[in-house]
Amino acid sequence: MPFQLRCFTLLAAASIGSASVALADDGHRARVPLLPTYQQECASCHVAYPPGMLPAVSWQRLMNNLPHHFGTDASLDAATVQQLSAWLTANAGSDRRVREAPPQDRITRSAWFVRKHDEVPPAVWKRAAVKSPSNCAACHTRADQGDFDEDYVRIPR
Repeated sequence: MPFQLRCFTLLAAASIGSASVALADDGHRARVPLLPTYQQECASCHVAYPPGMLPAVSWQRLMNNLPHHFGTDASLDAATVQQLSAWLTANAGSDRRVREAPPQDRITRSAWFVRKHDEVPPAVWKRAAVKSPSNCAACHTRADQGDFDEDYVRIPR
């Protein structure tokens, strides 16, 4: 893909409201628009994690176990489960950093997450404003837009 076209594609993708980050075929990051149903159902309880943060096998297991979703009953009707599963699987991470499913299919236990957050002291995760590593929006001010760039990190006191 020519440089100008790639830049236009990335700029156009970035201008789409909330989006998740995934790797395009050429290895550059591209935004995948979030499915409205995903935002409605999943982001009502937590940040709408970009599907590229987990491999397809993890998303499949998570979607097949919604009645026991990390200690919460997140059950949905069959049609919604099928729609979300198809979208998550189609947009799942496939680059080398997410090829392997993390322990318990937890993003926060993936090797790349641990590596990216290795400088965060354990006490930070326990702060009232943070609560846990899964609360991305506590520090990543643009997490709701699928933007986890370090330039927009503000760690609460």
